[in-house]
Amino acid sequence: MSYINLPKIGLGTMQTNSKKARGALVEGLKYGFRFIDTAQMYLNEKTVGLAIKESGISRDEFTVATKLWISNYKPEKVLRSVNKSLKRLQLETIDIFYLHWPWKFDKIESTFKAMDKLVEKGAIKHIGVSNFTPKQIEKSLTYTQNHIVANQVEMHPWLQQKELLATLKKNKIHLVAYFPLMHGRFNSVSELLQIAEKHGVSPAQVSLAWIMSKDAIPIPKSANIEHLKSNYDSLKLKLTKDEIKLIDSIETVKRYANFPIIAPDWEN
Repeated sequence: MSYINLPKIGLGTMQTNSKKARGALVEGLKYGFRFIDTAQMYLNEKTVGLAIKESGISRDEFTVATKLWISNYKPEKVLRSVNKSLKRLQLETIDIFYLHWPWKFDKIESTFKAMDKLVEKGAIKHIGVSNFTPKQIEKSLTYTQNHIVANQVEMHPWLQQKELLATLKKNKIHLVAYFPLMHGRFNSVSELLQIAEKHGVSPAQVSLAWIMSKDAIPIPKSANIEHLKSNYDSLKLKLTKDEIKLIDSIETVKRYANFPIIAPDWEN
């Protein structure tokens, strides 16, 4: 099995494909972020590659992840697809290559076998998955000769992923959390506001700190440099056990990423 140590927080890049966004990514990397996430479907791998190059940070200092889109799941398309991603990112290897959705899960074993070949070739270092349920995780572990190092899913105080976290921890798989700032709804959560006021921080930082307290890795996105810096500074915030329990007790459940055609049955 192959494992990977990941930074406690990363940079999300969905819907960030402008010159301004690229500049923010550069500044975010310079400020301290060392884990950057993109996807073929985001159509911004070239932007991310340019930002990495412009940051001047040594390649061995950061982790880059991208995702295989569902139209490239056929084994014969997997290799061509990753080569295009590598070219756009201006990299020789991708640290984590995710399957973006468990689409047509009954046929996905052949995609995993193609991913195994990418590891052998050195095009990718590690295999990840995204939006997989606990049962799909357990099944997928039998499909690949490599260890699945991460499952990237939506996670925040309104979608706490308790069962999935338990499954991933049991199998030594990272949970990488997208939408950690609840599409900006953190200002509507009284528990976050209460804790933020006590510490003199923003409720967004409280949400990120709570996710990290669960040993999950949030990947907030922003094209605003000050917001990026604030997100990174959430590393300094240490919540008490009682504060963590207060957020744990939130009963509201809200999922923002749910696309019926490609999403799994989240309850199974």
